[in-house]
Amino acid sequence: MLKHHLDALNVLSTPVWVVAPDTEALLFANAQALKIAAGRSLNEMRNGKYSAYAQLSLAMYLPSLQNHEDVVEIWSVCPDGEETTISCRIVLRTLENAGEVLLFEGVSGAAAAALKAHHSPTYRPHKQGFYARFFYTTSAPMLLIDPIRDGLIVDANLAALRFYGYDHEEMCQKHTWEINTLGRSVLPVMQEVSHLPGGHKPLNFIHQLADGSTRHVQTYAGPIEIYGKRLMLCIIHDITEQKRLEQELEYAAHRDALTGLLNRRQFYHLTEHILPTGLDFSLLLVDADHFKNINDQFGHQKGDQVLVELARMLEANCRSGDYVFRWGGEEFLLLLPHTTTDMALNVAERIRHAVASINIADLPGFTVSIGVAHHLPDEDLDTLFKRVDEALYLAKNNGRNRVLAA
Repeated sequence: MLKHHLDALNVLSTPVWVVAPDTEALLFANAQALKIAAGRSLNEMRNGKYSAYAQLSLAMYLPSLQNHEDVVEIWSVCPDGEETTISCRIVLRTLENAGEVLLFEGVSGAAAAALKAHHSPTYRPHKQGFYARFFYTTSAPMLLIDPIRDGLIVDANLAALRFYGYDHEEMCQKHTWEINTLGRSVLPVMQEVSHLPGGHKPLNFIHQLADGSTRHVQTYAGPIEIYGKRLMLCIIHDITEQKRLEQELEYAAHRDALTGLLNRRQFYHLTEHILPTGLDFSLLLVDADHFKNINDQFGHQKGDQVLVELARMLEANCRSGDYVFRWGGEEFLLLLPHTTTDMALNVAERIRHAVASINIADLPGFTVSIGVAHHLPDEDLDTLFKRVDEALYLAKNNGRNRVLAA
């Protein structure tokens, strides 16, 4: 139904992608978008060789878009077999049957050629006038860059010299690709940025300082004409601490604090993508036997140690591509893609035997009971989980330390 409503976008000569902000699922791509993508996924385009963005998570753009701020990302595409860049402007829209969606509209890169056609004479710093006072005295690091001369830095203010750790002469012998961890791959990105209109959200990069250390930076770069010369003005904000906090928050949102395993929320997020694809998978619900007795007799610290050891054992006995979740308390859930009931039973038995061999000082051995269920065609998640929960219940009621399939 959604595709039927969006088919009108196929008549556009510009590429358009429609994306769900929360799940980052690609809902629709028009004919031009499919041609430019050349088989690449959304994730591959956003995280390609020449890609740049302000936020890793698309959902984090929502407040800015709701405030009607201009947001642009630069993607890596390969329309003719050769990797290149495309600027994508993001717009928030509400669609029937889909709710809020992100509309990515590709912006033509033809304007970059116009910049190349106007080669400027060599820039020489001026110490007088309004521009000079603004540039040299502002507290934000600022660089002047000549895109025509391979991204040469032609001027830097005092704040930039302090931030990067170079003197003025050293700084003005550097090219942008020498301070950016992307290396020369940043040049196509810079050319793409050079023709974007002003006012869009800055892009994020990692820059290297003179002492070899790196910092996460948010850069706003745009074309500027100074003393008759066409250059790019780049304003740099150090966001290293902000990125550290974001990473900690993202980890806390996705992971269980005690074991480091994926949490229940991530299970539902993952299965939202898996169920519509018809992927064949099985679930294992693992429960530590008599865990309350461990807490009561040996204390909660030992109980926590058991849960951590169990989590590591589950990870060690899973296959590549399997997912392990802390479901709650002493329960763990395993999602096994491309796995039949018999294959899932084999994995479960391997886990059961491995857990029985765990040896923790000052603590007797312990066991687990495991319920197994294979996802049936067109089965919803609630029904599947009810079946695996019933299998676990039977395993525990039939003596524990055993595996049963639904």
